[in-house]
Amino acid sequence: MSNVEQDPQELVCEAGEPARELVSGHQVALGGPRAMTVTRTLPAVGRRMVGAWCFVDHYGPETATMSVPPHPHTGLQTVTWLLSGEVLHRDSVGSLQQVRPGQLNLMTAGRGISHSEESPETELHGVQLWVALPEQARQVAPGFEHHADLPVARGPSYEARVVMGSFGGVSSPATVYTPLVGAEVVVDGVAELPLEPGFEHAVLTLDGSPAVDGGALPVGPLLYLGQGRSSLPVSGRGRVLLIGGAPFEEQIVMWWNFVGRSHEEIEAFRKEWTEGALFGTVTGFDGDPLRAPALPTARLKPRGRVR
Repeated sequence: MSNVEQDPQELVCEAGEPARELVSGHQVALGGPRAMTVTRTLPAVGRRMVGAWCFVDHYGPETATMSVPPHPHTGLQTVTWLLSGEVLHRDSVGSLQQVRPGQLNLMTAGRGISHSEESPETELHGVQLWVALPEQARQVAPGFEHHADLPVARGPSYEARVVMGSFGGVSSPATVYTPLVGAEVVVDGVAELPLEPGFEHAVLTLDGSPAVDGGALPVGPLLYLGQGRSSLPVSGRGRVLLIGGAPFEEQIVMWWNFVGRSHEEIEAFRKEWTEGALFGTVTGFDGDPLRAPALPTARLKPRGRVR
């Protein structure tokens, strides 16, 4: 897991009140010498989570070939959301699923799973997110869901496809383990998005040039909004991703593709991926699985949602 440089505009606020904190993220190359470039806004140096959302990569639009070899996950859910292109998912529980724009691929790693992602050369634009599993759910059996038809919430000047959780009285069929929301919102005009005051929220612009909470939000940074809001003003034209949830109170360790609770757990996960069989086998991918990087020399420490 790469570290994120502290952005001078980033002001870290606790999740008890409304905020306007801009997290610029950093560029990461995925997939080898012909790698795609993604903008990673979570985890950041200061802001590590929004609700249970603990990882946000935004990529494209870019003509690229995606080829992510089989690799392991624990203690999280992966959320694949496309705006253009298509990605083929394979995993060690036998899933083989193409995901296309407007459809959700949701993989629950639980106690351990491995998967690969690939696409031919095409225009790719999308978001990859992780949701941390709470203690009582992180040992669940691994599983996969594909939702091709997600519900839509509508209001004056906006239309929101509900990817995860609930928004505007509409609920996604996707399995969740903590109270949260994930919605792609298309805005055309002056809109007021309904929010759950007990959640903390953040917004990522996907395309266009909307104004969010009274200020322009270009494509790239994540705008953290804090907690305590019952609505959010958004205006102009564009498409944004709204994420949020009840503040995640547990401390976690994120390293490489694992979410655990201690250095020893992460060490055991790495050893299992290298030598064991817990993560299963992904069949059909033309290439070798990813090798785990070396553990850092310093001990990995559990951290909360704000570092």
